[in-house]
Amino acid sequence: MAIEAWFMDESDEDPRLPHHRKPEELVPLDHLAELGVLYWRLNPKDYENDQQLRNIRETRGYNYMDLLDICPEKLENYEEKLKNFYTEHIHADEEIRYCLEGSGYFDVRDKNDRWIRIWIKAGDLIILPAGIYHRFTLDTSNYVKLMRLFMGEPVWISYNRPQEDHPARKEYIESFTKKVGVALEAH
Repeated sequence: MAIEAWFMDESDEDPRLPHHRKPEELVPLDHLAELGVLYWRLNPKDYENDQQLRNIRETRGYNYMDLLDICPEKLENYEEKLKNFYTEHIHADEEIRYCLEGSGYFDVRDKNDRWIRIWIKAGDLIILPAGIYHRFTLDTSNYVKLMRLFMGEPVWISYNRPQEDHPARKEYIESFTKKVGVALEAH
């Protein structure tokens, strides 16, 4: 089962709701790939022994890993952190998240500044490119367990929009004109 993604409506209702447009406008994987968003479907029940995950980590240089439970009972300052995650921002590095349990939404901006909602569930590994405007929230399940992967020591610094002059944002925008760096092995 592939990841689900769609163009979002403009509603200000609870961000944990799906926010489908009417009629629904689904977004195929190849459109996400054009934005630099990469996806793999893996086995979350055996992540410690998963050869495909090991190959992805080795190929892309992800040598640091940690696990994060996001729910009111397990995350200190839960409300504040969820609000920060949902504030539109970029990072100077890729954001790599592997959903081991539960589910949530990554929202990314497309080339026309429209929100695309990506529903991640157990087994979904996604990579958001450096410089893409995005945000994260839980869905109505209010729980997700994520593996975070990094190159070297973890750096999680967000730069809230607007960031048009940030080097990562400039490079991301430039990648659309050059069409370089799309990984063909992601699916």
